[in-house]
Amino acid sequence: MLFGGPSPEHDISVLTGLQAVTALRNDGVDVTPIYWSKAAEFYEVDVGIDPAAFVEGVPRGATRLDLIARPGAGFVPEAGRLGRRTPLSISAIVNCCHGGPGEDGTLQAALDLTGLRYTGPSAAGAALGMDKLAFAGTMMAAGIAALPRQAFEAGGPPPGFNGPYIVKPRFGGSSIGIEITDDPVAAAALVRASPHYRAGAVIEPYLTDAVDLNIAVLTHPELRLSGIERPLRTGGETRIYSYADKYLGGEGMASAKRELPAVLPEAIASEIKDAARAVVAAARVRSVARIDFLLVGDEVFVNEINTIPGSLAWYFWAAEGVPFSALLSTLLAEAVHNPTAQYSTEGADGTALRSAGSIAAKLA
Repeated sequence: MLFGGPSPEHDISVLTGLQAVTALRNDGVDVTPIYWSKAAEFYEVDVGIDPAAFVEGVPRGATRLDLIARPGAGFVPEAGRLGRRTPLSISAIVNCCHGGPGEDGTLQAALDLTGLRYTGPSAAGAALGMDKLAFAGTMMAAGIAALPRQAFEAGGPPPGFNGPYIVKPRFGGSSIGIEITDDPVAAAALVRASPHYRAGAVIEPYLTDAVDLNIAVLTHPELRLSGIERPLRTGGETRIYSYADKYLGGEGMASAKRELPAVLPEAIASEIKDAARAVVAAARVRSVARIDFLLVGDEVFVNEINTIPGSLAWYFWAAEGVPFSALLSTLLAEAVHNPTAQYSTEGADGTALRSAGSIAAKLA
């Protein structure tokens, strides 16, 4: 069970990971919790640890691990008295890392190099899902309705649409760093000042009458769609479904207020489900994911995808009578039987090397 990570969503990831540890332990599964610290170091921690143990950083008694990215290696404890370093025996990893390198393809690529199998998106699927600009472009190219979205930077061209505007970190999630403004100049100042925009920003129209609607998907053993949820905002006059709305209810995303299933006209519900199927096909979705839509009048637009959703979106499936442990077992089965990467050297037969001659002579 891998959780934490150098991400603004670190704390929520810890909660998701510990929820999953408890669910599998209660089901009799042998679980090894691996904590990824804010400093990007890995530690094996006690299986019965409490969330409060992580408030000050690495818990006491944690065992340092190295992630060695070569086949047959993986997570390896520091050397013992005899200098031996034996990798942890891991059948599969449940990736509970939200945001940052745990959800943008970085961790996935490293795990692919080790040969370890894991839940969640592949490296390519994770990278696409985390890049709001690339994701929106992919949706439009696939013919899936999405709102206009463009890259935005201080000193760059103004938006190609009228305000009000919503400005988001290009690489990030969970409403962190999102701002709403009526003034493109003010938006540029936000981008210049906030650390959340260092890797880039996107801007899109802010629709005051839009309704948030979300759906979860499972891809194993076949594609399955959950009921549709309507998240409920708790901040009164808040203009977006905020980080506090999502995560600060005590149990991470699972305790957020929602209407599930949402009360919707059948035609709208059917359109959202059809669009979700199209997103799965276009965005290389794997494992469990949450797809967020906006309903504007009677029009449905795909907004974003969360490839490692808070609480692994188990509350969607709990509403249908699926226990968290059963959801995790499904994710693990997919990880074991359908690994993300199988490299091939077909075509690298030495022909190019034999015909190259002396590289040194040519460079001279």
